[in-house]
Amino acid sequence: MVGIIEEQHPDRARLFMQWKQMAWPVMVDSLNLLEVPYVPITLAIDEHGIIRQIQPPLTWVEQLPEEFLNRSFPEPSKRRVEASGLPDLGRLKRMARSNTATAWREYAQAVFLWGGPDRLDEAITAYQRALALAPEDGYTWFRLGVAYRRRYDSSARRAGDFQRAIDAWTKALQIDPNNYIWRRRIQQYGPRLKKPYPFYDWVSRARAEIRARGETPVPLAVEPGGAELARPTRQFLSTRPPEKEPDPDGRIHRDRGRFIRVETVVVPPEIPPGGVVRAHVIFRPNDRLKAHWNNEAGDFVFWVHPPEGWTVDRQYQTIPSPPRPVSRELRQVEFELRCPEDIRPGTVAIPGYALYYVCEDVNGVCLYRRQDIVLNVRVKKPRL
Repeated sequence: MVGIIEEQHPDRARLFMQWKQMAWPVMVDSLNLLEVPYVPITLAIDEHGIIRQIQPPLTWVEQLPEEFLNRSFPEPSKRRVEASGLPDLGRLKRMARSNTATAWREYAQAVFLWGGPDRLDEAITAYQRALALAPEDGYTWFRLGVAYRRRYDSSARRAGDFQRAIDAWTKALQIDPNNYIWRRRIQQYGPRLKKPYPFYDWVSRARAEIRARGETPVPLAVEPGGAELARPTRQFLSTRPPEKEPDPDGRIHRDRGRFIRVETVVVPPEIPPGGVVRAHVIFRPNDRLKAHWNNEAGDFVFWVHPPEGWTVDRQYQTIPSPPRPVSRELRQVEFELRCPEDIRPGTVAIPGYALYYVCEDVNGVCLYRRQDIVLNVRVKKPRL
């Protein structure tokens, strides 16, 4: 028994396996090199590597020992034997200089899988070169998105990597709208109206049950949150904001990115009239200044101003301060916006702002600051 998962974050599957006490090997195919359009797929592979059954019916389970497990299959007279071992990245790079889409794509995949985190930039550039030669290759667009998201989750992240990943996955889905894997990857971070189910709401329960058994849960490199935990809904719901806006006259002094760096992500990147988008606004203390949150002064506050005719599910949000006096964690707010049915196509700016207490360095000055943000949402022409 061997499993293959199409996860962006495979450690989450490892936690699930620990929870359910699943002991068989599971391999990771984040790039979807198998090019499967949906999951699950069950394959029965014999001792010679020959696939004997694809998606066998449930009734076949009763025949499994006799028809497959306890049976010896004849060795085929002719079969291709794949070379084992690590790929020669130098040779693949020299082959890529032939400037074909296939060569660049194979080099990008090898660097992504075997080059280590320090060579993600190289993998991304190689995927981009492949797409310049074959711009309608959906699998290359999808894998470029995987590479962007991998870099976003690393210490080498660049501003805009998360949005670039969403854009690349969206482009892949536009090329092949029937690919279940690509659609689910976008829905993972998207609006609740488009969700088939909550993706990772099981994590907290899994950890609790694992600890109750006396075990330590598998640590996760990236904690799921927001859209990844949200339950689907059939209608757009809006919570009532407070009667008073926190800084209506804009009197709080601005932090223009000096202390706290802000990144915005819109999922999906483009919607039709009447469509819904989920916004991710991510706040990180500036490492260079050793900036940190001052948790003794007050909570983090966020306010969004939807344009006329737009609806927002949560106009006002707060993030409670942790119990320790200072901290440097990432803080993130998410909300959903619905645009009017009669809106014209184009890019719409959605303004908002955050209010927070921040300090510079360990013994530096502590300030109360406001940071303005703008989300750009593209509205496309409606289908005729």
